[in-house]
Amino acid sequence: MMKIFPADILLPDFSEVDGKKWACVACDQYTSEPEYWERVAIAVKESPSTLNLMLPEVWLEDSEKRIPPIHAAMKKYIDEGILKEHNNCAVYLERIQSDGKLRRGLVCAIDLEDYDFSVGSTSSIRPTEKTVVERIPPRLAVRRGAPLEMPHVMLLVDDADDILLSRFAGREADAYSFDLGEGGGSVKASFVYADEFESLNSALAVLAQNAEKRAKNNGGAPITLAVGDGNHSLATAKASWQEIRANLTEDEAKTHPSRYALVEVCNLHEESLVFEPIYRLIENIDVMELANDFEAFAASQNGRFPAQTFDMILEGNNVEVVIEHPEYTLPVASLQHFLDEWLKSHPRALIDYIHGEDTLCRLAARDACAGFVFEGMSKAELFPAVEADGTLPRKTFSMGHAADKRFYIECRKIL
Repeated sequence: MMKIFPADILLPDFSEVDGKKWACVACDQYTSEPEYWERVAIAVKESPSTLNLMLPEVWLEDSEKRIPPIHAAMKKYIDEGILKEHNNCAVYLERIQSDGKLRRGLVCAIDLEDYDFSVGSTSSIRPTEKTVVERIPPRLAVRRGAPLEMPHVMLLVDDADDILLSRFAGREADAYSFDLGEGGGSVKASFVYADEFESLNSALAVLAQNAEKRAKNNGGAPITLAVGDGNHSLATAKASWQEIRANLTEDEAKTHPSRYALVEVCNLHEESLVFEPIYRLIENIDVMELANDFEAFAASQNGRFPAQTFDMILEGNNVEVVIEHPEYTLPVASLQHFLDEWLKSHPRALIDYIHGEDTLCRLAARDACAGFVFEGMSKAELFPAVEADGTLPRKTFSMGHAADKRFYIECRKIL
């Protein structure tokens, strides 16, 4: 049975280190806005900060010269005692988001042997969306040789009765408490110790049993923890572990720190976790050819799922298309299956992934452009859809705004 684990967590002494300067948003945010990262660097100045321990993906192509200073900063923070070790524990946190809503989470360790991102995976922990393996090597270069890891991975648990995290309500914030930069809200946290994990894993076992019952109904493999954010970060941790494990004995592999990864476990049913659809924009095309081909695709489907409706915006004109008998659970999965094949035979066409219906309509009103609007996935559909269809298409949903993504705070030694 899959379990979660305490870890030896590293944190600064926040009576000496400014938490607002220490914490930094996940590296895969603001990838088109270098000015965001420049503002953060100006705010941090010479203060200890997780900004110095990570590589914003806006500068990923510049990684060769940026990685050595990152590894050097990690070593410095360890050697100079900026990071203090809290042994055999986890961290329960309460994040007040930019919209004022509360999000709770448990920062703990998972065994990477319980996680598999490959196509067709049936592991207890697995991605919700397809992993683009080409994105792993540059991220692996950052992790390879790094003495520390910091989590921006958020794992979702389907816990409608709130049996996992509700036990921590009202705890004193003895780990940290501070505001976050760049409009990220605030965060406070308390330590959770090893003797509490037997009860935590008993609750997780109940949720795993619920998953088995649910999966029987949809004919899939049960999933206990689903990757909601940080999919490629966790895939990189797994790839790194596979490299390291190849040179270890069986006994060494059991206890090596790189076998584990630090994550934040969140409840799918948290009110603050909002799923928003990500629409598709197709450019540089004959819009009527696309429309006719999509209508033919819709008519050819002969599945068992409820009808799905799409609003095609063709150079500003709207056309409704209904797939009466979809072969995929979600509208986005049906659409992406069609587009993946269609784009192969139309190499000049371009696809973009758009947040917000108003933005899509504006962009799809241009010449040689088409947009697809469809009903987004509800949170309740996530686990059944992954179990029934396997990993979902890339960019199926967005979970919150950039300012509300996970901030790096906790660290852990991996070498």
